[in-house]
Amino acid sequence: MRRAVTLLALLVLAGCGASDKNDSDTVVAAFYPLAWAAEQIVAEGTEVVNLTPPGAEPHDVELSPRDGETIREARVVLYAGGGFQPAVEDVVSERSGISLNVLQNGGDPHVWLDPVRFAQVVIDIGGVVERPKRAAELADELAQLHASYRRGLGRCERRTLVTSHAAFSQLADRYGLTQLSLTGISPEAEPGPRVLEQLIDDVRASGATTVFAEPLVSDRVAQTVAREAGADVAVLDPLEGLSDDRLADGEDYLSVMRTNLAVLREALGCR
Repeated sequence: MRRAVTLLALLVLAGCGASDKNDSDTVVAAFYPLAWAAEQIVAEGTEVVNLTPPGAEPHDVELSPRDGETIREARVVLYAGGGFQPAVEDVVSERSGISLNVLQNGGDPHVWLDPVRFAQVVIDIGGVVERPKRAAELADELAQLHASYRRGLGRCERRTLVTSHAAFSQLADRYGLTQLSLTGISPEAEPGPRVLEQLIDDVRASGATTVFAEPLVSDRVAQTVAREAGADVAVLDPLEGLSDDRLADGEDYLSVMRTNLAVLREALGCR
């Protein structure tokens, strides 16, 4: 009997040890910008798991049973609520650990495209992973990025941003631009013929000379509107995910945001 109790105690302790290790070593991020921020902040040896595969569209992510288990067992989960990734939200609702919704106030989920708001997200991540000092350092880098955008977009001939989908309202609001999107929050939606005609008229009336397409979705609508409105097409990256090739080439959140700024300055005629 004594031996059985001892064996049971050892099994319980072993089980607790395995659970503690899992909890202490894994941070799950729902998509690339959150994974990038977590990787910059967490302590060495902490595993960061990005639920959205490289080059995939996070709106359409489908979770495997293993993904679900990873979410449930992680020490921390970072995600955007409000229906941005319903599959992720469903599993997060089942877990008891720490889960950080970076979109607690609702609205456009693309908070990472506004360096000021993303800096606050970074601070919040630093709090839940208990690395506030490193988070503050990363927030300082984002403040520098914000200063570059503020200077770079301060004096422009045009201030209308024609985008493939409504991902850039946070950025537009921050820097005094007007977003004119060809589709809504989901990039997969396509406008019908009458809406398309109205969009072409709106682009012409805005004086915009560029329609922005995206790397991860078809540019068919952007090309059509640009052709009919007499505008050019350029790529503006909403940073929802980077492909393996781009990651291998050393691209990351900061480098893509700087490229976006250069593209915007050219398209908007900024001085």
